[in-house]
Amino acid sequence: MSQELLERIDQVTDSLYALRGHLDLDARSEALAKLEKVMAMPDFWQRDQDEVSNITQERAALSEVITLWERFAREAEEARIMAEMALEEKDEKTLKEVERDLDDLEKEILTLEFQSILGEPDDKRNAIVAINAGAGGTEAQDWVEMLFRMYARWSEQKGLKVQVIDYLEGEEAGIKNITFTVQGPYAYGYLKSEHGIHRMVRISPFDATGRRHTSFASVSVLPEVAEDIVIDIDEKDLRIDTFRASGPGGQHVNKTSSAIRITHLPTNIVVQCQNEKSQHRNKDMAMKVLRSKLYEIEREKQEQKKHEIHHAQKEIAWGSQIRSYVFNPYRLVKDHRTNAEIGNVERVMDGDIDLFIDAYLKQGRTAR
Repeated sequence: MSQELLERIDQVTDSLYALRGHLDLDARSEALAKLEKVMAMPDFWQRDQDEVSNITQERAALSEVITLWERFAREAEEARIMAEMALEEKDEKTLKEVERDLDDLEKEILTLEFQSILGEPDDKRNAIVAINAGAGGTEAQDWVEMLFRMYARWSEQKGLKVQVIDYLEGEEAGIKNITFTVQGPYAYGYLKSEHGIHRMVRISPFDATGRRHTSFASVSVLPEVAEDIVIDIDEKDLRIDTFRASGPGGQHVNKTSSAIRITHLPTNIVVQCQNEKSQHRNKDMAMKVLRSKLYEIEREKQEQKKHEIHHAQKEIAWGSQIRSYVFNPYRLVKDHRTNAEIGNVERVMDGDIDLFIDAYLKQGRTAR
């Protein structure tokens, strides 16, 4: 058992140094040093708020990865020293403590290894998420509201910030469609796994006869385009309309025409924002969403991918779902791409979707 423990410590150390290469820590350290020089400039905090936010988020993400790896390497070295001393002194109690510490260390290394999967250029960006009701009427609109709550709870648990951009409530209940941003390190990298059709099966509370209903909602996830990426938009290609905000009350209602709808004529992309009080802020947010959508289209052209976000969108109905949430006659949430599943539906709807995100990203890494 003692020799096995030493071999296990060696394996952890080997995996750590392999992970160092996957994470490209030398390049991350150089990037961190450059960002810290920028942040040390006297005028840094007077810059545009979005630019400051992007730089501070990137610095935090880089610093966290480097600090974690260095701590893990130090703990692995300390574990070996303690194990060797305990072996010499035949101290079984200390050997068991080292074994428990190694269990915890291996779990933490797996978490860091997971971040190394998020190596695509856009993975570290904020995410723009849109949820739209599909087949199912009022039931589907209630499903949209349930999904929004699920993502809001997940974001809260991860320390990410959610900001609603656009919102249209259902006639009887729920939400017809909602667009929101999720801001924080690797928000897009995690949430890109959620892009697709989500299917719910349950006894509908809106059906007096108590029949079982199947409802659908589409979830679209885009990376928020950074300010340093240039997307040329000709003002002549835009039609900008103003209208009064609508919603259930409070911040969603405005007595003036402050809400903005922008139509990009060459692509027929329509975006709108009504959540801010000022027309200027709503226009800025709508333009940010438009830039992200145009960036995604351009990225697809460059990468020549056939099954990305704007290519061959499937009907929001039968046969096209990526995940099913079954509340009745049995209870199960299953992802049809990875076969990951869990029977605790309430836990998932309360924001615990890491099982599905992990399985999707690991499957993607294996495919690559």
